[in-house]
Amino acid sequence: MITLHHLNKSRSKRIIWLLEELQVPYQIKAYQRVPETNLAPAELKAVHPLGKSPVIEENGQVLAESGAITEYLSERFGADSLMPAKDSENYPVYLQWLHFAESSAALPLLLHYFLKIDGSETRFLDGYSKQELALILGYLNDHLSDNTWLLGDQFSAADILLSWIIEISAELALLEEYPALKRYLSALHARPAASKAAEIEAQHNKSTQ
Repeated sequence: MITLHHLNKSRSKRIIWLLEELQVPYQIKAYQRVPETNLAPAELKAVHPLGKSPVIEENGQVLAESGAITEYLSERFGADSLMPAKDSENYPVYLQWLHFAESSAALPLLLHYFLKIDGSETRFLDGYSKQELALILGYLNDHLSDNTWLLGDQFSAADILLSWIIEISAELALLEEYPALKRYLSALHARPAASKAAEIEAQHNKSTQ
C-alpha cells in the first residue's frame, strides 16, 4: 500500500486529492508544522533528506517532489482517466501544464507570498514578483477563458497540480481581475475528490482540533 507522508497546510493536499481521484488504496502519515517556525518537523528528514512533503513510500521505495509523484501515480493508475494517451496530440500539452505548475507558476507566487509575510522593502524582488505573477495569471486566465480545464474538456492530473497556485492566489485576493480563474477555482472545488481531500486534510490537522 502507498503511504503518503503529509504535512498539514502544505501542497501535499494535492496528492491526497490525486489518490482519491485514482481510487487507489493508501494511508496517510501526518506531520504537524512546528508552531514557532511554521516549518516541517525534523521527523520528516527520517523519510527523505530534504525533510519536506509530499513524499510517498511503497515497498521500500521513496519518491519526493509533487510533480514527480503526480506524473508517476497518474501514469501508473490513471492512464485512462487523468491523462491523455501517450500517443495523442494532447500528451505533450499535458506534460507542459503538469510541469508549469511547479516551475513557471510557482516561483513568482512564492516570492509574492514570502515578501508579503516579511514586509521588508526590496529594491527588485517585489516589482519582479508582481510583474511575473500578473504575467502567469493573465496567461492562465486567457487560456481558461476558452477551456473548461487545462486540456479543454478533459480534466487531468495537471489541473490537480495547478490547484495550489489558484487557491493561494485566491487567498491573497489576486483573482479579482481574472474571472476565468475564479470560475476555474469553483470547478476545481466542485470535484467530489477535491472535497474529500479537504475533509481528510482537516482530520489530520491537529492545529484546528
